[in-house]
Amino acid sequence: MALAKRRYPIGAELIGPNETHFRIWAPKAQHVELVLEESATKNAKRTFHPLDPEKGGYFSGAANVGAGACYWFRVNRAEHFHPDPASRFQPDGPHGPSCVEDPTTFQWTDSHWPGVKLKGQIIYEMHVGTFTREGTWRAAAGKLAELARIGITLIEMMPIADFPGKFGWGYDGVDLFAPTHLYGTPDDLRAFVNRAHSLGLGVILDVVYNHFGPDGNYLGVYSNDYLIREKENDWGESINFDGPNSGPVREFFITNGRYWIEEFHFDGFRFDALHAIRDQSDEYIVGAVGGRHARQLARAQLFSSPRTTCKSRRWCGRAAKVVTIWTECGMTTFITVLLSP
Repeated sequence: MALAKRRYPIGAELIGPNETHFRIWAPKAQHVELVLEESATKNAKRTFHPLDPEKGGYFSGAANVGAGACYWFRVNRAEHFHPDPASRFQPDGPHGPSCVEDPTTFQWTDSHWPGVKLKGQIIYEMHVGTFTREGTWRAAAGKLAELARIGITLIEMMPIADFPGKFGWGYDGVDLFAPTHLYGTPDDLRAFVNRAHSLGLGVILDVVYNHFGPDGNYLGVYSNDYLIREKENDWGESINFDGPNSGPVREFFITNGRYWIEEFHFDGFRFDALHAIRDQSDEYIVGAVGGRHARQLARAQLFSSPRTTCKSRRWCGRAAKVVTIWTECGMTTFITVLLSP
């Protein structure tokens, strides 16, 4: 299946009514198989589908499944299966199967949302799991009117990449494309952002690009080049943004930033602990994610295909200007990037 039909270079994407294309970077592998499950139950029936090798350590292929399909990858015909590093949803958490998602079915109503500007923002930092008794995006969305009433203008959502266990602050996420199942479904997150915009509230996402959590991190199954074991930071091994084979690693994170903007309509990012991001590349990874690629995304979306999740060209065009805020706390530096009209 031609890569041109995809929106992103990695992960599972619907390319037809009941057809999904899978693509993964796995340079350690000689063989990669897609393992499809009829359900998420323990003894579900499985079928195996070999993926085609590509240049650069990628494997890809299509299967006749649609949204809601559960799947794993098997490397080199091993006994154990592992989730997709770019999984869009992990319904049973990081140790369970990945799930195919259809981002186009959600009905956005924020086509006239003007975006956010730097001047005068009053920011509320929100941990979704503790903001309401239910600890879900749906419940939190029901309380947004009160935040707007008291004068909040911008919500900073603490990290939501899926992580193991029943509670966490979000800073040890392992599935960077999968909104944590603990707070609801990906469409529940979209509904939260949509509701916020309807009330005049912007939403930015706190992202952790300085390390992966230790539990549920299966990147090493596919490649030894995601992390640099000789260079540790405060939380363990550093991410390989500038070493050998770092190109696909950078692609992973740049794609992640595009994904949150395009498919969830976030208004920007707060980048965690920059002192722990080691990158001697010509273009610093945070600039690549939050600057140049955000502008390219805005321009590209002005001429996007009808299938795009950005249903309004006006909404997509708002990201044409990038406003960066640097803040420091002790020895830790953070960046907040707003995608402004």
